[in-house]
Amino acid sequence: MPAAPPPAPPDTGRAVAVALLNLSGLGLGYALTRRRLLMAACWVATAILLVIALPADADGIPGALLAVYALLLLLAAAHGAYVGLRTRLVWPGRAPLALLLGLVLLAVPAGGALWYQDARDEAVQQALLKRLTSADQLVAADAGKSFSTAEGDYREALGVYRDLVADHPGSRAAHKVPASLRTYYSKVAEPYDSQDYCTAVAPLTYLRTVPGELPKATVGTLADWPDDRLATSLYECGAQGLSAGDQDWVTRFGDLMKTFPGAPQTTKVAPAVDAAVKKAQKGVGGSGSCAAVEELQQLDTRIGDLKTAAGDPGGKLASAASRAGRSGDDGAYDCGVQEYRSGDFSNAQQTMDKFVAGHPHHKNRARAQKIAIAAEVAQTIPAAGKKLPTTADGGSISVTVKNDSPDDVTVLYTGPVTGSFTLKACGGCRSYLLADTLMSTFKPCAGGKDYPQRTLQLPVGTTYFVHKPNGGQATTAGSDTAKLRPGYIYTECAYTTQGFGGSGT
Repeated sequence: MPAAPPPAPPDTGRAVAVALLNLSGLGLGYALTRRRLLMAACWVATAILLVIALPADADGIPGALLAVYALLLLLAAAHGAYVGLRTRLVWPGRAPLALLLGLVLLAVPAGGALWYQDARDEAVQQALLKRLTSADQLVAADAGKSFSTAEGDYREALGVYRDLVADHPGSRAAHKVPASLRTYYSKVAEPYDSQDYCTAVAPLTYLRTVPGELPKATVGTLADWPDDRLATSLYECGAQGLSAGDQDWVTRFGDLMKTFPGAPQTTKVAPAVDAAVKKAQKGVGGSGSCAAVEELQQLDTRIGDLKTAAGDPGGKLASAASRAGRSGDDGAYDCGVQEYRSGDFSNAQQTMDKFVAGHPHHKNRARAQKIAIAAEVAQTIPAAGKKLPTTADGGSISVTVKNDSPDDVTVLYTGPVTGSFTLKACGGCRSYLLADTLMSTFKPCAGGKDYPQRTLQLPVGTTYFVHKPNGGQATTAGSDTAKLRPGYIYTECAYTTQGFGGSGT
């Protein structure tokens, strides 16, 4: 038998019917014209497409594959039309019925395409929901970590939220972003909920930048959510630093005053600073005077820094700074007394000298001068510092101090009375050799010269003298301890020894 029926008269309707049947992707046009190999080829092409396309995913079918498959369908339709033009159909015998069948079967690829598009859309939705879930999990996994460690994850999650609402605004995932964002804010701000206010400053500051990354409608009321919390954190952190003596309180209060000038927390700054000044003032006069003075001086400086950085509405900070400065200056006297009594004579001298220079009319200035002199003497003769000097003056014992030295000499003395004076250099005097001073016949101030001198009236008791050279080659102070008794006239002599560079009596 022949492999195919003899050619039939040309029939355009039949050709169109075969072409339409081939467009279904099943090669039915070839089936009705007995072209089984070509029909199988259509099945293979369609099967390959289905294997690659199913199950539907968010990426869809590769465009190149679709183009190739569409081209194959068009070629199959064109070739089918050519074959059907002169080939009788196996069934149905009449072309109009085959044409109708071809039109009906076109619904198969069309319906399949629509179903696939729906499946792909669902796959896209699921992929977006998965991205949202991953971002939420990233935020949740950072619970308990420091903000500096977790910041990268927070920014990555925020980037996902931004992409979802910007690139897929109608997706189910985008509709869930506001809820995720509320959890996000809550997680980032966890240190605030734990009242770890200093730690909370950085994450809350970061949260104030989030509204700039997302549409306003997505952020909603969260836009202002960090403000009050950040203001509270800045104040509480600043207050803690102020109480602990941490210098960072100026930065915290400054940021608060600049960022939230009208906030209730800002109005509490000046009273907090004022309270710190009052607390430090209470320490002046006791055993902690020096610490209190140092704290007051630092407060004066730091308050000035705060005023410069953030202003001073109402002048309350200026008032607190003024009181801190005055109290610190006044307390310097008590600090010097404390240092003297504790045997820290060097610092006591420096403190009292500074106090005397800065307080020309203070009621304690005269005694501060005496304490500074006694402290300098005690650095050479420690026994001189056993008692705090008074402002007493004068006495019944004459003590003449002469200068047998080519250098000016400052004489310091303390005991029942305290004072100092300077003797001019002796014009015809010289420095003695050290060997001279070791001889039994050595007697300074005994040359009959007109030595520069001064006579003091001192009380009975022990007086400590220090002769301090001014200029010249001598650098080491000489000292003497004189136990003064009634009925005697005493002489002190200052001289300079050569080689050791010292002056002594």
